[in-house]
Amino acid sequence: MNRTAICCCFLLALGSVRMAAQQADPRESKLLVLEHLWNEAQVHRDSSALDALVSSRFVNTEWDGELSDKQKFLADIKDPRFKPTAANIQDMKINFFGDTAVITGIYHTQGTYQGKPYDHVGRFTDTWVLDLGKWQCVASHTSLMKK
Repeated sequence: MNRTAICCCFLLALGSVRMAAQQADPRESKLLVLEHLWNEAQVHRDSSALDALVSSRFVNTEWDGELSDKQKFLADIKDPRFKPTAANIQDMKINFFGDTAVITGIYHTQGTYQGKPYDHVGRFTDTWVLDLGKWQCVASHTSLMKK
């Protein structure tokens, strides 16, 4: 994905978040944009964008219980057998604890992996930390919801 498209997505996401959200804390808008950028980066398999969003000590717990660090998470995004077509999030809530934010919500992802289609709806919890003026995700957890 080229930089112009990423900038356009960022501006659209920022505009829609500002219109939809009427939070008292300006950090909320920033984090909601970062969450949406994360999903766009996954759909476009943009490991460089995700690299900037996750901490070097990032821990990811997938819906199936698989645990990965930053390097494995980014390698999985680059895997040519992984072909996401959609990643959407909704019903997000943010709780702040100093310079730490815990974001919960519902996700819906679709695509194929190893030639087999997937369609997952679940809940996620992302933990973000403000470090040296930059928000980075330090932990992410997803779990499937019963259909």
